[in-house]
Amino acid sequence: MSQNLKGIVTEIGDITRFTLRFFGVSFRKGYEFKEMLRQCFFLGYKSLGLVIITGFIIGLVITIQSRPTLVKFGAEAWLPGMISVSLVREIVPVITALICAGKIGSGIGAELGSMKVTEQIDAMEVSGTNPFKYLVATRVTAVTLMVPLLVVFADAISLYGGYLGVNLRGSISWNLYWAQVLDSLSFGDIIPSIVKTFFFGFAIGIIGCYKGYTTQRGTEGVGWSANAAVVISSLLVFILDLVAVQITDLLQLV
Repeated sequence: MSQNLKGIVTEIGDITRFTLRFFGVSFRKGYEFKEMLRQCFFLGYKSLGLVIITGFIIGLVITIQSRPTLVKFGAEAWLPGMISVSLVREIVPVITALICAGKIGSGIGAELGSMKVTEQIDAMEVSGTNPFKYLVATRVTAVTLMVPLLVVFADAISLYGGYLGVNLRGSISWNLYWAQVLDSLSFGDIIPSIVKTFFFGFAIGIIGCYKGYTTQRGTEGVGWSANAAVVISSLLVFILDLVAVQITDLLQLV
């Protein structure tokens, strides 16, 4: 048990040093801006289709599952407002972040892990290129910026899925649906849900890069790094979400 605890503490310390190194490199001159944009395309745009499909299904399913309960209490008219708040505030940001942790986090871990075990990272150092700045800083920044954008797209698509779900067994006009959705949402719902996704993206990027950059044990370690990146980043998403909810509640009480 003590060995497991020691390993966890050591891992936390290594991740902390890796994170501090990222901030130290990111604010130096010579930032790889073009590579960051390229990573935004591959990590963000290439994930858009999966995020849109997931958001649409979430909105449709949540609406269908919520209707029977509201019907029992004669509150079916509240359906658009209820699903909009639940989707935008909590469900869509967390599910989208988990999707990104599975797709982006594992991809980064496997890619950098492969470069590590094939000594491509060592070759970059020999050639005079800073591999940390080129490989890690660009990817972490790209994920941090792309996850909030993906969440915004997923929010819009999930609300559209909710509109279709409402009309499966009822009838509500397009204008009335969106009027009820917008009346139910406030800046206190939207802004915190977007702000926390920046932290989700940063956690996914930094963990994926850390696991890939520190891969050991040859090709076997590549698969282990990709798997560990998904598990740890997903766990961090839940922890960060819990902290964000507590902070939001405290701010609303002030």
